[in-house]
Amino acid sequence: MTSITSVELNYLVFRYLQESGFMHSAFTLGYEAGINKCTIDGNLIPPGALITFVQKGLQYLEMEANLSNNDVEMDEDFSFLQPLDIITKDVNQLRQMIKEKRKNIQKDRDKDKDKGKDKDKDKDKDKDKDKDEDEDEDEDKDKDKEADQEHEGERGRVREKERHEREKEREKEREKETEKAEINKEREKQPEELADRDMVVDQEDKDAVKREENGISVGPEPMDIATTSTLATQEACEIPNSDVTVLEGHTSEVCACAWSPTGSLLASGSGDSTARIWTIANGLCKSGAQNSPLNVLVLKHVKGRTNEKSKDVTTLDWNGEGTLLATGSYDGQARIWTTNGELRTTLSKHKGPIFSLKWNKKGDYLLTGSCDKTAIVWDVKAEEWKQQFDFHTGPTLDVDWCNNVSFATSSTDHMIYVCKIGEIHPIKTFAGHKGEVNCVKWDPTGLLLASCSDDITAKIWCLKQDKYVHDLREHSKEIYAIRWSPTGPGTNNPNQPLILASASFDSTVKLWDVELGKLLYSLNGHGDPVYSVAFSPNGEYLASGSLDKSMHIWSLKEGKIVKTYTGKGGIFEVCWNKEGDKIAACFANNTLCVLDFRM
Repeated sequence: MTSITSVELNYLVFRYLQESGFMHSAFTLGYEAGINKCTIDGNLIPPGALITFVQKGLQYLEMEANLSNNDVEMDEDFSFLQPLDIITKDVNQLRQMIKEKRKNIQKDRDKDKDKGKDKDKDKDKDKDKDKDEDEDEDEDKDKDKEADQEHEGERGRVREKERHEREKEREKEREKETEKAEINKEREKQPEELADRDMVVDQEDKDAVKREENGISVGPEPMDIATTSTLATQEACEIPNSDVTVLEGHTSEVCACAWSPTGSLLASGSGDSTARIWTIANGLCKSGAQNSPLNVLVLKHVKGRTNEKSKDVTTLDWNGEGTLLATGSYDGQARIWTTNGELRTTLSKHKGPIFSLKWNKKGDYLLTGSCDKTAIVWDVKAEEWKQQFDFHTGPTLDVDWCNNVSFATSSTDHMIYVCKIGEIHPIKTFAGHKGEVNCVKWDPTGLLLASCSDDITAKIWCLKQDKYVHDLREHSKEIYAIRWSPTGPGTNNPNQPLILASASFDSTVKLWDVELGKLLYSLNGHGDPVYSVAFSPNGEYLASGSLDKSMHIWSLKEGKIVKTYTGKGGIFEVCWNKEGDKIAACFANNTLCVLDFRM
């Protein structure tokens, strides 16, 4: 008999975590189980392999529990079991449950037979009574016939009542299905109208829900509308291949990318233990692949083999001048590189993978957050750590500078701490989330802090108060990323309102009114979790990248998708260049794409 090994099971669980979007958990399992050392070819494992494997096991146990030596009519007596029962009980207990179920079914059948016999007896008595009445009272014969007919009618109504009640619910279901079918026909007739409804206004959503609750059919939910409209929109605004440059060279998934703030350099980080700096020519993109040594520098994080999982490049960031690139790796080291691809500094103190790192605006400090539950501020000039902050009780997932000396950290421990260089305690503690806090971002003025969590909420905080300013609760699944628009006071677009965008595993992006804490728009165009969002430098457009392999560019003025591109792998990150005429996206199929954007 074939049996599964612990290595094979670990790999299936690892793949399940990756496919479900639990990237931090996948990293941890991969590191501890040594997934990088196993000989399994991941390309041979189909998506959803673990779920399929478990489902087949449940079906086998269910079949085994139903089978016994004396089973004759298998099809008729087959009993379906709950998954939890199959998992928690052995075969003998399951067979006992099935036995009880069959006994109850037999009892119900016997009761129905007894009821039928009683009804037949009543009919015979009624017939005898009618006969006697006819013989004894000939003079009132016509009246008796009328009475008999009335009596039979009553009994008929009683018999019909039960059947009518049973059919009542079925009729309601049929009506609902008919209404849905009519609505779907209307939707097919009006694809153009639906194409303009990619951006669903929050108030309309709420009104629709209320009307539906009151029994009024209002058509499909926003997500259904988006599915139809996205297909219509994609045909109209798909970015042509002539406007796309595919960057090939990485040998594993590309999980991070960032444009230099001052030039035409694009950095990428991959699971192949390398980062790369690509020189992207000004002007229009050239279709096809670019992997010539002339336009790319390979920053190796390990000598020799380049597929060691412990050297995954997990995060990267350019300094404000665009002269230095910092990378964070799964080996717990931060590295600083020049634009020529030379390794300038290796920063070693963390005892676990680095999940996030950021330069401060001045460029003299680098901040890193690690799985070892700490954050470290590094003195770049001295090439040494300045201060380590160990307030969290779980891995540090994200870090972000408020100004040149203070910053925020978030963790799997549900907490957010605001820290300051030189202070041994947090200067502010924000408690309110009930799940892992995946991302923290300060607004352009440094006055408001936004956070998002696995508890399905995003929150906005202010240093002047302990409790959140706004609790944003419109998503239906975990929120993975948030971004502030480059608008409002302190930005290059001061006359436009400040907006917060949130990206979720519920496949939507939502835009929030920061002042009121209300949902402005729900952008429903993706079919899978959205991992990344980025505003254009002028604040007029928003790019979103999803595991559905597509990147959408939304016009915030028109309220719809204006451009879209579909690649060959899930998208982990999207970013704009400083001019706002090019967008980069990194994919799970080992490539990056640079897209020209012009309206």
